[in-house]
Amino acid sequence: MKFLPVGPRTILVELADLDETLALFDALLADPVEGVAEIVPAARTLMIRMAPGYGADAILAGQVARRKPAPGTVREDGPLETVEIPVTYEGEDLDEVARHMGLSVAEVVAAHQATTWQVAFCGFAPGFAYMTCDDARFDLPRRAAPRTRIPAGSVALAGRFCGIYPQETPGGWQLIGTTKVPMWDLSRDPPALLRPGIRARFVEGAAEIHPSAALPAQVTEPVLKVVSTAYPILFQDEGRPGQGGQGVSASGALDMGALHRANRAVGNPSNSAALEITLGPVKLRAECAVTLALSGAATASVAGTTVPAGAAFAMDAGDELVILPPAAGMRSYLALRGGFQIEPVLGSASTDTLAFVGPDALSAGAALGLAGLPAGAVAEPQDQPALPKSGDLVELPVTLGPRADWFTPEMVRHFLTQEWLVTPQSSRVGIRLEGAQPMTREDATELPSEGTETGAIQIPHSGQPVLFLADHPLTGGYPVIATLLPSALDLAGQIPPGARIRFTADQDFTPITPARPA
Repeated sequence: MKFLPVGPRTILVELADLDETLALFDALLADPVEGVAEIVPAARTLMIRMAPGYGADAILAGQVARRKPAPGTVREDGPLETVEIPVTYEGEDLDEVARHMGLSVAEVVAAHQATTWQVAFCGFAPGFAYMTCDDARFDLPRRAAPRTRIPAGSVALAGRFCGIYPQETPGGWQLIGTTKVPMWDLSRDPPALLRPGIRARFVEGAAEIHPSAALPAQVTEPVLKVVSTAYPILFQDEGRPGQGGQGVSASGALDMGALHRANRAVGNPSNSAALEITLGPVKLRAECAVTLALSGAATASVAGTTVPAGAAFAMDAGDELVILPPAAGMRSYLALRGGFQIEPVLGSASTDTLAFVGPDALSAGAALGLAGLPAGAVAEPQDQPALPKSGDLVELPVTLGPRADWFTPEMVRHFLTQEWLVTPQSSRVGIRLEGAQPMTREDATELPSEGTETGAIQIPHSGQPVLFLADHPLTGGYPVIATLLPSALDLAGQIPPGARIRFTADQDFTPITPARPA
């Protein structure tokens, strides 16, 4: 068992195999460690995230180590739910899978149906379950070249696992069939059909599809309307942490500080949902008297008068707010006193652009209602931090790990000394970087999927890093060389294309040694 650093409040525990991983996961659920906020299980790792005020350190590692079950411990299944999933076996890779297994296509189908598949963990996308079985013949390689588009409902195999794609997405697993049973449906409680511990049996045939629940009622009395916007506008709050069991990452505002400042300025609770505005220009019209505040990157005006940054301001019916493209930074947050009328999804109004969870993005013509929630006294404007511009060099502090040892010391030094250009292909999912000399590693071993933290810097085959932001996938299969310190996430969310990043680390990568009991 190894303990690998991810950040000041997150640790990655690596074990020998899936069975040991799930046995330790069960033990930690049965005998919780104080301060653990969430555990994300994966193929042979547990990513443990601590609550504020608790550290991911040697003391935590010692507490986890003392809970590790004895070798050979068998998981106690208990009363498990079994789900029957009808499948049409027509996958593009079915013939290739048969060759790998040394079977006929009919024998592959029969073996797939005869096996009981158990959900080990979830990740990659909301509702995507990694199901495992006892039939070693299903330990199959991924495709050499991933597909850019796999349809929703595709049943696939790879690396001892069976999975069903909940939505259209790229992927590299071997496709053997399709199902019409939705893996992710917000009209269900919980939305994910398959969750850790559930068993699945596959049968031939098509499923009967039931319509989803009705959508929330539309805004009937708008207080603001979107007249025009260059980019989609999103609702964001502090996100939905703790949903890892369904394969859902936290999402939330990319600049939490700016979100909090805008809300405090109008007297809202600091975690209230606000509009996240990317770049600009944006024009909004008031349908009645409202009080607003704008914080973050942009400047704005009402009737030609500049709105004070981070301060409350009033608009009357018919007034138009013009938000200009920022000279520095990327994102701004517009708060409405009393809150926006918006239906939360899984306890949050945040829109996750990768997982398609949360309210729809807003475009021209969208109407916004007032929730009428209690609000207190408006706060004094707070200082707005300086934000980076295109062409600036931004230093971001990182914790080296959890997979820095997959790279030579020379390559780690290269990662820390080279300047990385922020490309226009960046988004809320992650910042795509480009360096004159890509990262390389001699060992091309495939990394089993494991949990990834917001701020993780993943090195794909191209060698050009990807810095994960709030809408990143919950698990990933490329090595993470370093993870941004949480204190730098707000700044990272404001770095525009054309800026350059240099990563800094206070100490070398070192696995964590568990502390012995006092």
